[in-house]
Amino acid sequence: MIKNSLYFSSFLFLSMSFLHAQSNLLESVKKNPKNAIEICSKFKDLNKKGISASSDEAVNFVSKRNNLSPINAEILSIYVIGIHCPNVI
Repeated sequence: MIKNSLYFSSFLFLSMSFLHAQSNLLESVKKNPKNAIEICSKFKDLNKKGISASSDEAVNFVSKRNNLSPINAEILSIYVIGIHCPNVI
C-alpha cells in the first residue's frame, strides 16, 4: 500500500512538473515574439529546401537556440507554428 502511494506521488509530481514546463514554453512564445518570428523564418527556409519544421534538423535548431531538450524544443516549435507561422509544414 505504501509502495503504491509512493509511485502515485512520484507520478503526480512528474506530471505536474511536465505541465508546468509546457506552460512556461507557451508563455515564452507569447512574451518573446521576436524569437518566435526568427524561428518561423528558419522553418520557412527549411521548408523551401523540402525539410519539415518537425524534422530533426529543425528540432535541433530550436533546441540549441533556446537551450532546451529535444522534447521541449518540439513542444516549443508546435507553439511557435500555431501562433506565428501556421502555414509552415
